[in-house]
Amino acid sequence: MHAINFSIDDYFQRIDIAYVDGRGDADLTRIMRAQLHSVPFENLDVQAGKIVSMVPEDIVDKIVHRKRGGYCYEVNGLFSMALTALGFEFDIIGARPMFYPQRRPKTHVVLLVKSGAERWLCDTGFGSFGLRAPIGLHQLGQVIQQDNETFMLDKNERNEFVLKALVKGEWANQFGFDLQPMEWIDFSLANYYNSTHPDAVFVKQYLVMQQHAQGRTLLSGNHLKRIGLDGEVVTEVSPDQLDDVLWREFALRR
Repeated sequence: MHAINFSIDDYFQRIDIAYVDGRGDADLTRIMRAQLHSVPFENLDVQAGKIVSMVPEDIVDKIVHRKRGGYCYEVNGLFSMALTALGFEFDIIGARPMFYPQRRPKTHVVLLVKSGAERWLCDTGFGSFGLRAPIGLHQLGQVIQQDNETFMLDKNERNEFVLKALVKGEWANQFGFDLQPMEWIDFSLANYYNSTHPDAVFVKQYLVMQQHAQGRTLLSGNHLKRIGLDGEVVTEVSPDQLDDVLWREFALRR
């Protein structure tokens, strides 16, 4: 994906790393982790009653120039622009969130990136137990430790790939996907649903998450969770505390 206002130098400055000019899996990991640690997952625009723009130039302006975050279409869209600028080959893939009680459509977007002879699942915008680094399709069935999180890529009875996370000692399905590439425009209806529908979780409550080296900080509704090596600390956030919490914990302003 391209945007006329995208600059790889500005992007690297936004995610706070020096220039990367390789296309190996170590380079891919470095870039993905840097973005995850710098760009928060957030739905402030949805909570403000706005429809999230999927126009590439709007994504660059919001995240790179205005130092905001975004939800999956925005942050993975930005990541795809960086991959394009660096010469990585990748496919845009639709993924089915699987932590809901009922079967859901493919409303999530992920990237399958080619590096060397392998293809790597990359995702910088999953607000639940999201990846902290790429996972290779060749690592199917392996237990993968990423910082304080544990993942496995499996297959289900429909022959879909399923990303699982170890949650309180049990494997929990996060999302499923196949290898069929999609186009950016294919996600426009899902984005509209997630921006506007009263049943969409992003419309119902604030969801803001920032990964860091040994955990993550999550605002879910009116609860702030700090999750790290020592466990989880939950604090209730009152309406008059919200702006202070957004700035102090996520460097965000409404």
